[in-house]
Amino acid sequence: RLVAVGYSQQERIDYDETFAPVARIKVICLFLVYVAHKDFTIYQMDVKTAFLNGILKEEVYVGQPSGFVSKQYPDHVYPLDKALYGLKQAPRVSFNVLS
Repeated sequence: RLVAVGYSQQERIDYDETFAPVARIKVICLFLVYVAHKDFTIYQMDVKTAFLNGILKEEVYVGQPSGFVSKQYPDHVYPLDKALYGLKQAPRVSFNVLS
């Protein structure tokens, strides 16, 4: 199980790996040259919400944020069904959704 409160996740304790796909400039240039050569049309796609739609494979629990703690249940945590933006697993989960 993983409990995420802010940025308190620690590598090898709360998660095993991180994932950050980054496009290299050479690859982007090669892609644009190929597109120009083949006379293709390029469309821009906004994928900002992809981080909110990924389904998690492991159990992840989130505690109450400071300032919004319930007086009746101060130690209550809730399970996440989908990845949140600040979660360390969010990039890999969103990549799996798009691929």
